[in-house]
Amino acid sequence: MNPKNDRAELAADQGLGVGNVLTTLLARNTGLDAPTLTFDTEVDSIPAWQALTLRELGDRVAARAAALHDLGVAPRDPVAVFVTAAADQVLSYLALARLGAIPALVNGRLAGEQAAEYIRRLRAVGVIADAGHRSVLSGHDTGTPLLADPADLGKGDPAAAPRPYRHHGNEPVVITHSSGTTGLPKAVTHTHHSLFAAIRHRLTLPKGQGADRMLGALPSAHAATVIAVNLALVGRGQLALLSQQAGGPVLEAIESWRPQSVLGFATTWSELASEDLSARDLESVRTWWNTGDCAHEAHIRKLIAKGTRETVTANGRALVPGSFFVDGLGSTEMGHSQFFITHTSATDRYGRCIGKPHAFSDVAVLDDDGEKLPAGKVGQLGINAPTLSPGYWNDSVTTYRTRRDGYFLTGDLVFRDEDGYYYHVDRMVDALELDDGQRLYTMLCEERVLADCADVLECTVVAVRTEDRVATTVLLFLDPRADQDADRTAEVLAALEPHVARTVERVVVVDPDVIPLGATGKVRKILLRRRFLDGELLGTGAAAQQAVMA
Repeated sequence: MNPKNDRAELAADQGLGVGNVLTTLLARNTGLDAPTLTFDTEVDSIPAWQALTLRELGDRVAARAAALHDLGVAPRDPVAVFVTAAADQVLSYLALARLGAIPALVNGRLAGEQAAEYIRRLRAVGVIADAGHRSVLSGHDTGTPLLADPADLGKGDPAAAPRPYRHHGNEPVVITHSSGTTGLPKAVTHTHHSLFAAIRHRLTLPKGQGADRMLGALPSAHAATVIAVNLALVGRGQLALLSQQAGGPVLEAIESWRPQSVLGFATTWSELASEDLSARDLESVRTWWNTGDCAHEAHIRKLIAKGTRETVTANGRALVPGSFFVDGLGSTEMGHSQFFITHTSATDRYGRCIGKPHAFSDVAVLDDDGEKLPAGKVGQLGINAPTLSPGYWNDSVTTYRTRRDGYFLTGDLVFRDEDGYYYHVDRMVDALELDDGQRLYTMLCEERVLADCADVLECTVVAVRTEDRVATTVLLFLDPRADQDADRTAEVLAALEPHVARTVERVVVVDPDVIPLGATGKVRKILLRRRFLDGELLGTGAAAQQAVMA
C-alpha cells in the first residue's frame, strides 16, 4: 500500500463519510492487522491499553451491530447512548452507524433529570446505558425503553450482522449535543459528509506531525471524538481514547502510552498547566491539538515548553526541545474548528487570537442587522462551511433562529485584524454594554488576568447588571504554593482595562469545586450570575466579603 495513494484515493471517494469509514477500509482489504484504536477499558476480553487491529475493530463492531439488529434496531432509528467508558461510546456509535441507525451520543456526566429530558426530546427508539447510567435514569421519564447494556452487545455474532447500510452524503448519521452551559443541551445533527468534510480536506494535505500516534483526551460523546476516530482510521494512525479528561489521568496516559499528539479541550489544558510539569515525562509529545473554546496563553506557554518537535535546521531536519500547540475555535454546531494558529516558544501572537480560517470555511463578522463589519470591529461570528450541522434535532425553531443569509451565528463575539487574524473576545450572553458605551468582555478579562498574574492558575469573570450599574466579580483559583490569603485586588485591577476595572466589586479566591461546570467542563456563567443576583457570595472568610469598589 502506497500511503500517498491511499490518502488521495480516500479523499476522492465521495461515498466516504463518518457513517462508513470503518466498513470501507475493511472492504479495501489492506492494513487489516495494523493497530487502530486503543481503549482504557477492556473490550470483549481484549485488555485495556491493547490496541485493536483494524480486523479486530471491525469484528467487535459487527458483533454489536448483530446484537442491536436482533433487538429490532433498524435503519434511521435514533438510539441514545448514555455510558461512561470511551469504548462503549465509540463502539456503539460505529455499530449503530453500520446498521444505518442514528446514534445520539449523550455525555455521561449529565445529571439524571437533565439527561432524561434530553433523551425524551430526541424521541429515540431506545437507550443503550451501562449499569451506572441506568441508575442515573432511574425514576426519570425518558419516553423510551432501556434497550441494552453495552457489556452485553459484544456477545453478538459478527457473522450474523446485516450488510452495512449504504449512507448518503446529506443523511443524518450521528447526533451529539452542545455543552449545556446556558440550559438543557441542544441536540445537534451531523450528516455523513458534514463531519467528514474537514477530514477529507486533511487527506489532501501532508500528514501532520504527531498524527501517527494520538491520545484523545476529549469527551467521548462529543463530535470532536467522532472526528478524531475517523481521522485516525483514514490516516492509518493509532488513537488511544480516554474515558475521563482530568489533568492527572491525562498526564499518566501520556507517560505510559507516549503519544505524539494530544487532543483536548481548553479545560484539560488548564488542568495540565496546574500540575508540576517539570516532574513529568512529556518528551514524546510533538503537538497539542485544541478544539472547542480557544485556549489561554498562560496555559499554552507551559505546555509548549515541554515535548519535542521536528524542525528544519542548518544541518537538516532535527528534533528540538519544545512542542507545537494548535489552537482555534470550534463548536458542536460548527462540526469542526474553523480557525487555526500554531504556537511554539518562538511565536508570540496571543490575546485570544484564534488564527485564520481553514480553507473550507467562509467566515464573517456581522453586526446586529447581519451586515458584514470591517477589520477592527467586534461583531457576531458567522460561519458557512461544509462541516456545519444542518440544524438541531426536533427543533427547527432554534435551527432557523441561528441562521442568517447562509451563515450560522455561533453566539461568539470576534474581530479581525488587518493581517487577517481573528480574535475571540467573549460569548454574546456573557458580554455587557457599559453606561459609557464601552463593552465588558468577560473572556478577554480572564485572558488578561491569567497572562499578568503568575500565581493565578484559573480565572472566571462574572458581570451582572443591576438596576443602576454593572457589578463584576473576579474569581481566582491560585497555585497551591501561593499565599491564599493575600489581597490580589491591585494585581487583578492592573491587568484589566480601566473601564472594566471600574466595575469590579470583588476579587475572590475560591476552591474550583464551587464553580458550576457543564458536562464538557465549561463554566456555567448563567448559574453564577443568578447566584450573585440572589446575594450569594463565593469564597471563605474575609475573601468572600471583600468589596474593592462601591
